Amino acid sequence: MAEYHLYCFAQSGNAYKTALMLETTGCDWGSRFVDFFNGETRTPEYRRINVMGEVPVLVHGETTLSQSGVILDYLAEKTGRHGWKNDAERREILRWFLFDNHKLTSYTATYRFLRALSKDPNPTVLEFFGARMRGAFSVLAAHLADRDWVVGNRATIADLSLCGYLFYDDEIGVNFEESYPAIHHWLNRIKALPGWKHPYELMPGHPLPS
Repeated sequence: MAEYHLYCFAQSGNAYKTALMLETTGCDWGSRFVDFFNGETRTPEYRRINVMGEVPVLVHGETTLSQSGVILDYLAEKTGRHGWKNDAERREILRWFLFDNHKLTSYTATYRFLRALSKDPNPTVLEFFGARMRGAFSVLAAHLADRDWVVGNRATIADLSLCGYLFYDDEIGVNFEESYPAIHHWLNRIKALPGWKHPYELMPGHPLPS
């Protein structure tokens, strides 16, 4: 039996953040497919696992955690990898976690869901979320213009959090190499991490049934 168990599905960028952390740190982990598109997260059984009705959920022994940022922080402590060197770096990681959850992932995930996974999205709503998403990309690109990683001089959980939805680039319709070269190069550095896999290779549930 694996040491870590991750409740996830392949289309979830938030679950991918934690799966990528587990994989790139060499953890002994297994996945438990969550049938989000057929309503599993709304069932009483799943709400007993996570009252918020979301993925990811990580189970490690007697510990059960939800919310990707919390899980990443926990895994950084447990593995001693992709973490912080001092309190200043930990606060900087937290700063980018908050930006990611409020500005980058929130808009990118919604835009991608409307564009690629829903039927007949409202064009005005799609454009609104697209503009917000591109604004967040511009902030990240500016930060990465003269540095290789988001915090410090190495990959940290800040990078793994921020990249969660960006490897679905075909579904969000963004050519990072052309529009945000600093992000493009940064994503290539993440791809070069030992153990990196695309979310559709790393987690169960792809492809979706027609």
